[in-house]
Amino acid sequence: MPPAIINLDQAELQPLPDGFAPTGTAARRYAPRIARLGQQLHSQKLGYSLIALPPGMRGFPFHSHRVNEEMFYVVAGEGEVRLGDQAFAIRAGDVIACPAGGPETAHQIINTSSGELRYLAVSTQQSPEICQYPDTGKYTVMDDFRVDTEGNATGFVAVANEADGVDYWEGE
Repeated sequence: MPPAIINLDQAELQPLPDGFAPTGTAARRYAPRIARLGQQLHSQKLGYSLIALPPGMRGFPFHSHRVNEEMFYVVAGEGEVRLGDQAFAIRAGDVIACPAGGPETAHQIINTSSGELRYLAVSTQQSPEICQYPDTGKYTVMDDFRVDTEGNATGFVAVANEADGVDYWEGE
């Protein structure tokens, strides 16, 4: 097995696979390019990704994780991170902790600068996971969800609006 070492300067950034790429109006706000380092490093309990954002773009929707914790390290550039109900300026060298929790731990990284923003994302990989999206009232439930290097998804994932719930006893 090759050594578990990757230099970030040599990481190959790719757009999101077709099945996961933003569409419609979201494509004008979200344009992350990602190097899925965890797969290349054969990591087992942590996920590692290098993410690059062009000026004015966001990485992902404002969200919180109920199970997994994330940490971001800003490698290059400047931007902003939304954490709960506050926003903070970020720049190269900053470390951002995003513990698991509800909407108060929701987070989103935005490139507010005129140059590219690059950050390393490290996260636990526990399953099942629930993500909440406070801006839109959506949630996602995932179990053993993975995306391989070809962009193929495995496992279970369901996305719904909180307002569309049904009664526990409906149809029973």
